[in-house]
Amino acid sequence: MHTLVFLSTRQVLQCQPAACQALPLLPRELFPLLFKVAFMDKKTVVLRELVHTWPFPLLSFQQLLQECAHCSRALLQERPSTESMQAVILGLTARLHTPEPGASTQPLCRKHVLRVLDMTGLLDDGVEQDPGTMSMWDCTAAVARTCIAQQQGGAAEPGPAPVPVEVRVDLRVNRASYAFLREALRSSVGSPLRLCCRDLRAEDLPMRNTVALLQLLDAGCLRRVDLRFNNLGLRGLSVIIPHVARFQHLASLRLHYVHGDSRQPSVDGEDNFRYFLAQMGRFTCLRELSMGSSLLSGRLDQLLSTLQSPLESLELAFCALLPEDLRFLARSPHAAHLKKLDLSGNDLSGSQLAPFQGLLQASAATLLHLELTECQLADTQLLATLPILTQCASLRYLGLYGNPLSMTGLKELLRDSAAQAELRTVVHPFPVDCYEGLPWPPPASVLLEASINEEKFARVEAELHQLLLASGRAHVLWTTDIYGRLAADYFSL
Repeated sequence: MHTLVFLSTRQVLQCQPAACQALPLLPRELFPLLFKVAFMDKKTVVLRELVHTWPFPLLSFQQLLQECAHCSRALLQERPSTESMQAVILGLTARLHTPEPGASTQPLCRKHVLRVLDMTGLLDDGVEQDPGTMSMWDCTAAVARTCIAQQQGGAAEPGPAPVPVEVRVDLRVNRASYAFLREALRSSVGSPLRLCCRDLRAEDLPMRNTVALLQLLDAGCLRRVDLRFNNLGLRGLSVIIPHVARFQHLASLRLHYVHGDSRQPSVDGEDNFRYFLAQMGRFTCLRELSMGSSLLSGRLDQLLSTLQSPLESLELAFCALLPEDLRFLARSPHAAHLKKLDLSGNDLSGSQLAPFQGLLQASAATLLHLELTECQLADTQLLATLPILTQCASLRYLGLYGNPLSMTGLKELLRDSAAQAELRTVVHPFPVDCYEGLPWPPPASVLLEASINEEKFARVEAELHQLLLASGRAHVLWTTDIYGRLAADYFSL
């Protein structure tokens, strides 16, 4: 539903030249809604002029493009329009070429007030590119080109210096884009357009390039460092980690594929691990740690004991955790603060089950998001865990994909979870009843790759849906879609 104010604003923007002429006459309180409508309807001429004449110090996508009192559409949950994003950047460029108003300028002039353009929080859904929309990389590239062009063209501009603007962005970089982004960051130093990175995601980037990029980032802005597919090893990590540790406001650190052979530890490997631990102790604001696909068997106590503050999000997927790792975590200060926990890929079916249940008990009061994909949990283990699981009264998301559960186990989970009023999403496996000739216990690889009987699964879906309806929980999503981006980011919890 749209309010009358929204509909009136949309009508005003139908004729873009007239709307641009009217902007100086409109109350500044209308500018946020004007921006959202222009962005939504791709009124690019008006959008460019809005950025150029923005009457507030801050223009924030997260504030302007969310659901509001006038329009329930949350544009941040959609990939942004290429036309609209280009219009914003053109408006920023025009604004940079407008000099600071002098003494003769009217004091109430609305130009030149903008100091911060916050473009963070845009959707990065990872799906194939739609020509009409921008991915995170496209947005990174567009802003980077503006930085480079501003620096190259700035020296030729006579007259007063343009008013500086800080542009806050989430940056995504890989081998192909590294040199280009490095040039943009260098260009923004001392430029009227200052590029400020909030979240950095670097994929498959060589160690020396990762270090060079980190050295160019503003220590006061960075919130998250996410290094993916870099296969650093302990040696590489010991080189990179001191450059990360200088970001004292860092709240989220995501490292993957950190390998060290705990069965045959070398002197160098142990030295590198101790150095890594010492650097981890420098973080004062860290709240999320992800160490996916890293070999941490028997070492979780060493890793987590170095941290200065309790974590609220911990991802340990495919880390070959041992029972003692889970027992330590359950007794640690972190357990009582965890909002998000990911133990995917760790076998919880044998001697790890009891320690896992202890961990679940310790974190039940705070846990909002629990991911247990491919943990070898069969009906027996699930039913034994349900009394503790249902104590997680605030749980919103439960991921159980890739576990050998039957329809009987799923129905028990559905019935018992009725007590969890906050639960909104359950990602469940295809029941073992829907496969033909499964080995037992079935390896996760078989569950993920074997074909299912579509007719049987259709009956399962229908029965689960009826049970949800009968219990008044039609709003709860039960799905097998692991690619639907249903898992929440820590910062959105």
